[in-house]
Amino acid sequence: MFSQYKGLRKEIYVLSFGRLVTSLGSMVWSMVTLILSQKMGMSPGTIAVLMAAANLLVLPVSLLGGRLADRCNKKWNIILCDIVSIAGYILCGFLPLSYGTLILIFVSSLFQNMEHPSYVALLADLTKTEDRERAYSLQYMCANLGLVLAPTIAGLLFVNHLSLCFLINGFSIACSTVMIFFLVRDISPIKEGRDTAFYQQSRESESLWNILKERPIILIYVIVVGLYSGLYHQYNVLMPQEMGHIHGEQGALIFGSITSVNCIVVVAFTPLITRLTHKMPEPKKMLAGNFFLLAGFAVYVLCTGIIPMYYVGMMIFTWGEILMMLSESPYTTKRIPASHRGRISGLNAVSTAVLSAVCQLIVGFFYERGGSGSGWMSVYGIGAVMLIFTLILIRRDRAVFSRLYGGTAESTAES
Repeated sequence: MFSQYKGLRKEIYVLSFGRLVTSLGSMVWSMVTLILSQKMGMSPGTIAVLMAAANLLVLPVSLLGGRLADRCNKKWNIILCDIVSIAGYILCGFLPLSYGTLILIFVSSLFQNMEHPSYVALLADLTKTEDRERAYSLQYMCANLGLVLAPTIAGLLFVNHLSLCFLINGFSIACSTVMIFFLVRDISPIKEGRDTAFYQQSRESESLWNILKERPIILIYVIVVGLYSGLYHQYNVLMPQEMGHIHGEQGALIFGSITSVNCIVVVAFTPLITRLTHKMPEPKKMLAGNFFLLAGFAVYVLCTGIIPMYYVGMMIFTWGEILMMLSESPYTTKRIPASHRGRISGLNAVSTAVLSAVCQLIVGFFYERGGSGSGWMSVYGIGAVMLIFTLILIRRDRAVFSRLYGGTAESTAES
């Protein structure tokens, strides 16, 4: 299973290992909801509004990050954004918890979002079309390998040593940044002439909007990913709130251990799922991923209070997460000109932020007024809409991007 990751460029391995190192110290964001509720005493509705506002702040940051990825040196984009994040987290480690430190947390997170389009575009530049899924799979697996212990350790430090979480987070990003600075040297894009790369031909003189007018199906994909992200975030918002309510102070430790199980399942199953689904079209992977996500939530809802079943639900949920990861970035990088990869990644992040904010507000509204049952009913209402859009995407994608399915039609415009 692991031999499938051989033969990639050295820079791919460096970037992936950098993700692993960063993830080893990622102890803050997974605990943000618990920090807001248990450390700062905020209500579920207030937390929902605050998280929605944070997601909306991602809009201009992601658009700027996408433009920088297409116009500037991607390696330096990553390094400079990391420096800001490092400074923010280290300051949080030395300051008392307050609204000021909360602002620093969100600023650090925003700069991590700003660098994301550069990461996505750089990985695509450094891989051939047929190798791209393996590259994203390797990076994702390494990131989660680092996260296996981080959330559980964060849960242990949460009550009495929260400042250590901030310091470890900043130090881990610093280590990754140093690696990228010294070891990632050749970032020249790979040249391709294959038929599967037909839709990736650079079109520097055209705007992103012209590309989207020609290929409006991309907007359906953006909606699907945005709705998925809105539901996925309930894992970090709705679930920890309920665990804190049901299990008290032990909720942080239980949630941290469940997050570690999420990472263990990613490491154990990503190579297998990558191998089993490598010939499956990306839209069908999205449908399977959406189904497993909702099924995992269903296990948690039906077995609330039965702690062992939390881990069963998390395993099913994580299968969906893996399938979505294997389909998201490969989908756009195969269907969008190489000259626009950063901008489409930024647009995707904007849509994700907007739809995630809407989902947060909807779920938060129903949860605060109707309790847990109403909150989860709203989750499944959004899930039904997501599945409908995914089915539309499956139907139209084969017609629009026929060369990716072995066809010969050259037009990518929809009638």
